[in-house]
Amino acid sequence: MLHGVFTALVTPFSQNGTIDIGALKAIVQKQLESGIDGLVPIGTTGESPTLDSKEKELIIKTVAQLAKGKVPIIAGSGSNCTKSAIEATKIAKDAGADYTLQVAPYYNKPSEEGLYRHFVEIAEKGELPVVLYNIPGRSAVNMSVNLVLRLAQHPLIVADKEACGNMGQIQDLLHRKPSDFAVLSGDDALTLPMMVCGAQGIISVASNMFPSEMVKMTHAAAIGDFSTALEVYNWIYPFFVNQFIETNPVPVKTYMASKGMLEEVFRLPLVPLQASHKETLLATFKN
Repeated sequence: MLHGVFTALVTPFSQNGTIDIGALKAIVQKQLESGIDGLVPIGTTGESPTLDSKEKELIIKTVAQLAKGKVPIIAGSGSNCTKSAIEATKIAKDAGADYTLQVAPYYNKPSEEGLYRHFVEIAEKGELPVVLYNIPGRSAVNMSVNLVLRLAQHPLIVADKEACGNMGQIQDLLHRKPSDFAVLSGDDALTLPMMVCGAQGIISVASNMFPSEMVKMTHAAAIGDFSTALEVYNWIYPFFVNQFIETNPVPVKTYMASKGMLEEVFRLPLVPLQASHKETLLATFKN
């Protein structure tokens, strides 16, 4: 069962707008050295909406060359078109992914039955185990607990990245889920509360910058050492807040750029942080 910290990798770009493969390799290597439990390329944090299919394949291959066999690779290959999601998932598998992250179809807002059929079709034809991704703030549709539990009965639907933001809904899911079905937080700030209630870990934005700290927090929580977990959580919590001062992944990439890990480059429609927000972000730990 999936557990621990899975980093939703950023995609570093060079000043000319192309993918900075050297920076990506360095980021992945730091993740591995920090004891990360898994890597998630080309999710929202990786600016996947602005990447073409060849770039996505290149990123997965690059990550797999370094991490394959060391940690699981969960590639973002979701779409609001079922056929496209299946095709992208097959490409991700060939590029080295071990799992596929499948976001709830966005914009077209399918019914609950449509959601069910969408994910089952991908599980049966995409050739990779499926991690569901419930994020109504971006997809405009909320996957109910009953729907997730129904999908969890499928042998190839193995986990849920849960970012509904509703702890009542999350607690209900954790209380009722099968023991072999993983629930991972999709929100850094809710990682510890969710793990206290029985979640298995986090697909994290913050671990791009702070992998060791996120590993320490989640591994402590997993063995019931909540005193250690809370100490780390309280230290890093201001960053959890400020990394969403504007749209993800602009803040986390800005912070990483300030540490020389990548260039402060984004693809439209994402743009650099407002000056006042950048000042606030970079001052996160000054006090």
